[in-house]
Amino acid sequence: MLGVLSFTSKTIDLVIERLGRAVAWLCLFMVLITFAIVVLRYGFSLGWIALQESVLYLHAAFFMLGCSYALQHNEHVRVDIFYRKMSQKKQAIVNLVGHLALLWPVALFILLMSFDYVAVSWRIGEESQEAGGLPFVYLLKALIPLLSITLLLQSLSEICKNILVIVPQTKEQQ
Repeated sequence: MLGVLSFTSKTIDLVIERLGRAVAWLCLFMVLITFAIVVLRYGFSLGWIALQESVLYLHAAFFMLGCSYALQHNEHVRVDIFYRKMSQKKQAIVNLVGHLALLWPVALFILLMSFDYVAVSWRIGEESQEAGGLPFVYLLKALIPLLSITLLLQSLSEICKNILVIVPQTKEQQ
């Protein structure tokens, strides 16, 4: 049983790690496109709505797909007043309760509430309301359930790790 938890955690961590590293490149593209927008606007008096919207899309993807990576690397928000003084086992219990009582209900709520919103957008092939805007708003909206799914996956990995800390292991189980 504990071996399954360890394998599950390592597999999810590998997927989220690769996703996080891939998504990190979006930040570079955002900076380059923003630089191009500024140069084109102030240097040549040119501007394209689609180029400006692409920065918005990249920012949304960077944030929504990067949340699970931040969770994996313990870079999420935590009130650390008492936590840092706790033993590793007590920290694992706090983390386990936090994932199950706070993260899971919120992520599941977002996932369930976004389903119809995203489905309608895909069904109508929603496009930007701006003239010259990007024609795939439905892809942007699809990031909402992806945020929930990746957070739930990484949370599952963290839950497995916390159980491994809480449950004592014998030499044979290791």
